[in-house]
Amino acid sequence: MSKVDLNKQNKRNSLLTNAYDLFVNQGFNKTTISDIAKHSGLAKGTFYLYFKDKYDLRDELIARKSAQLLLEAQQAMKVRPVPIKGLEDYLLAMVDYVLNYLQRNKMLLKFITKNLSWGIFRHAVEKQTSGSTSNNLGEFYDNYLMALKADNYECDDPELLLFTIIELVSSTSYSCIMYDSPCSIEAYLPHLHQTIHLILEGYRLPKKQEQ
Repeated sequence: MSKVDLNKQNKRNSLLTNAYDLFVNQGFNKTTISDIAKHSGLAKGTFYLYFKDKYDLRDELIARKSAQLLLEAQQAMKVRPVPIKGLEDYLLAMVDYVLNYLQRNKMLLKFITKNLSWGIFRHAVEKQTSGSTSNNLGEFYDNYLMALKADNYECDDPELLLFTIIELVSSTSYSCIMYDSPCSIEAYLPHLHQTIHLILEGYRLPKKQEQ
């Protein structure tokens, strides 16, 4: 990478880092582009060389933070003391890791609110941002597809199945973590696990077709 490209990347990363701090501490609506540029040590006009507007930057931040969390969960699965046994075990372990992390980091959850969703996941996978970790998220999706086949699930649209599970987790867990409503996340997890199990079982091939 040339010095010019490195300088551009550093400026972009500085805008992202300082914007996240401002969004978390004073709120998205109260943060202006001038605030972000000032805290990054850059002129306001420089902001527009990297982002269309504040919303464009926010979407990139959500994608990055979500991608980092999913990648960290994926790495944790590789060093898990108890080996993963099949697709259901893999997905439930990923869900548990992500929700436990967000429970310990409620400011992150508050920032991404209910946006740890399929749209963000697809954005993180597809947007090959220079210097971003998001380009490794394809490994998660590839592992999911291989596990579907290996565990004898038959699904005409695997993407829609994963979409359903991700949206279920993100939409139902937010209130449990933030407000203990309708119950704590600890009380809710067994219900969430059972629901995911039943969803997956609907796609499992009958025993006679597994051979």
